[in-house]
Amino acid sequence: MPPAGVGPRRSAPLPGRPCSIARALDLIGEKWALLAIREISFGNHRFNEIARNTGAPRDRLAARLRSLVEAGIVEQRAYQSSPPRSGYHLTQAGRELTPVLRALVTWGDRWVSDRPPATLMHGDHELALGWTCRECGAEPGPESVSVRPNAPGWDIHGPVTTAGPGRG
Repeated sequence: MPPAGVGPRRSAPLPGRPCSIARALDLIGEKWALLAIREISFGNHRFNEIARNTGAPRDRLAARLRSLVEAGIVEQRAYQSSPPRSGYHLTQAGRELTPVLRALVTWGDRWVSDRPPATLMHGDHELALGWTCRECGAEPGPESVSVRPNAPGWDIHGPVTTAGPGRG
C-alpha cells in the first residue's frame, strides 16, 4: 500500500458492498479512461495521439484525462514552452494498472476477438501471462481462492443484520 497521501484515494462511500473493485472502477472504469491509460502506457503522450488512437470524442477525453490527473493516475509534463504544451504520463499508480490492461487484453483475445489485433511481446517472444501466489509459489485456480470480508458488518453473502448473516 502506498504511503498516506500518495496515489489515488477516494473517501466518499460507494453504495453496496465495500469493495476495492468498485472503488477502482469508480476511478478508472469508464471506457475512455481505460483506453487513455492504454495509449499512455504504449508511449503516446500527446492529447492528439491519445484522441486519434482511442476514437474518443475530444471533450470526453479531455474530461477523462482531467479526472485521471486529479485522481493521481496520470500526470502532465511540459514538453514545450512556447506555446505551452504538455504530455500525459502514468504515475506509479497508473503504471501499476499495467497488469490489469494485460489481463483485459488476454481475456479480450480469448473471448471477444476473432483474431487478436496485437500481440504483447516480452523481448523477442510472445508474453505468456500467469498468476503465481508470492507467498507459496502455487498457481491459484478459481477453486483455491476464497474471499475473507474485512469490512465491518459484512460477510461473504452481504451485510450482516439481526435477521442473520447476509439475509437482511
